[in-house]
Parts: sequence; structure tokens; C-alpha cells
Amino acid sequence: MTDSATSPATHSATDAPHETFWLPLCLLAVYVIWGSTYLGIRIALESYPPFLLAGFRFACAGLLLLGVLRVRGAAMPTARQWRNAAITGILLLGFGNGLVCYAEQSVSSGISAVAVASVPLFAALFTGFYGEWPSRREAWGLLIGFVGVVVLNFGSGLTGSHVGAAALLVAAAAWAFGSMWSRRQEMPAGPMNTAAQMLCGSAALLAVGFLAGERLPAHPGMRATLAAVYLVIFGSLIAFSAYLYVLKHARPALATSYGYVNPPVAVLFGVMILGERIGTSDLVGMAIILLGVAIITLSARRGRAGRGAQAMPARRQ
Repeated sequence: MTDSATSPATHSATDAPHETFWLPLCLLAVYVIWGSTYLGIRIALESYPPFLLAGFRFACAGLLLLGVLRVRGAAMPTARQWRNAAITGILLLGFGNGLVCYAEQSVSSGISAVAVASVPLFAALFTGFYGEWPSRREAWGLLIGFVGVVVLNFGSGLTGSHVGAAALLVAAAAWAFGSMWSRRQEMPAGPMNTAAQMLCGSAALLAVGFLAGERLPAHPGMRATLAAVYLVIFGSLIAFSAYLYVLKHARPALATSYGYVNPPVAVLFGVMILGERIGTSDLVGMAIILLGVAIITLSARRGRAGRGAQAMPARRQ
């Protein structure tokens, strides 16, 4: 049992350089790529129905990743790990992503952004049930970030169907609960966790889609198909893998801070690709969001520094 006897100091010294490099990089990927997927989903929905779009997206990405991992000799998950991956995949991808795709058929981007911004708040609530409440600094960052999203959407016309708005709130709550629940479960190791969750989540999404009477188009548009391919490669394989890494190595407030960053990123992509215009409220809202995320990030760094100092062996005088 040598591994279990490893001291906290040794574990911290080994993980610190790894987290210093990969954690910011994975956060950046989640911030930027997932911010662009709102545009990708909207374009893909021009030809594809929502649940089948999400289901085939994650099925393709999951099968591709699983094949690569098996060729490289990775072990298959245990029965318990498959069960936990199935529960998490259904919550994150089935409810979380599937309901977002469904809602984007009828709900404005403003409501979508506000709903996504509620993920960190739901996460703070669910982690509190486990006795891990946000620090005072993180709580201020969460509040400031949410205010920024509201300001960002003052001029967005917060209109849409009540069913779509409710679907977005359920999606945000399911994603937050699944994220926090999985942190305390035995999950598959490394990228196999990503593959298992995508396969399980895609099975649920495809079942819902076919039972709801959805059918794939006989002649889908080229633009919609390219958007779907983008969602598979960047939104699923790259960004979702990065999110699971962040979820494992960062505090919940930082791990879910993408909910505040994605809306302004989505606005910027809309400006660059669709020629949308940015108003004063957009600029003010983005500035407030960045302030909130900065507070959360600095708080997380202080927390890691404090844990590292406690794990450090005392120096000889």
C-alpha cells in the first residue's frame, strides 16, 4: 500500500507544477470554446432537431475517444464507475446540454445567458449541502458575476417561451448538481471519464429524441453540418475534457465560473461572425463579469497557496 502512504506534502509538490500549467489552459478552453458553442448550436439547429443533435454529437465524440483510449491500452471502467459515469452523463449532457439545445429553439440569447450564469449559484448551493460553502470572497465574486450577466442582457430583449426558460433553469440545476455530485464519486480515470459520460449521456439523448418523434434530415445544410462537426470536436472532445479536469483540480466556484464568462464570449462571437452590435450595457456587463471572475480566481489561488503552505514541511532553523 505504498501509494496510500504517500504524504500530503509529496502529493502537493507533485501536483502543483502540473496544475499551474494545465489548470489555466483548461479554464481558457472552457471559457472560449463553450462560449462559442451557443452560436454553433444555433446554426446546427437550422437542420438538425435538438435532442438528436446533442445525442449524435456526444455519441460520435465518445466513440472516437473510447477507440483511441482502447488502442492505447486504457482499461475499461469498472461496473461502479460505469454507473457513476451514467448518472453524471445523464445529468450533465442529457439534462444539461439537451435542454439547452431544446430551449434555443424558442428562447432569446439573453435568457440563455442568464440561465447559464445561474450554474455557479446552483453549484454553491449544492456544495453547501456537503458542508463546502464558498468563502466570503468567492461569494462576492459569484454575486458580482451574476449582476454583470444581468447588465449584459438589459438590451437583449429577455423574451421567450416560458417552457424554454424553465428548460434552461432545469438544465443549469442538473449540470451543477451532476458536477458537484461526481466530485465525491469513484469515476473512471482520466480521459476515460470523458468517454464514459459522453456515451451514457448520448444514449439518453438519442432515446429521448427518437421517442419524441425527431428524425434526422435527409438533406442537411452544409453550414449546419459544419457547426455540428465543430460541436463534436471542440465543444465535446476538447472543452468537455478540459471542464472535467478543472472540476477535479479546482474549487467549485472557479470550476463553474465559465457560466459567467461564456455569455460575453458568445456576444463577441456574434459580433465577429454574425455582425451583431454591442451596446453600452454589453460593455459594462462584460467588465463587471470579468471583475467577478477575477475575484473568484484570486480567491482560489489564495486557497491553493494556503493548502500548499500547510503541506510544506517545516524548514530547519
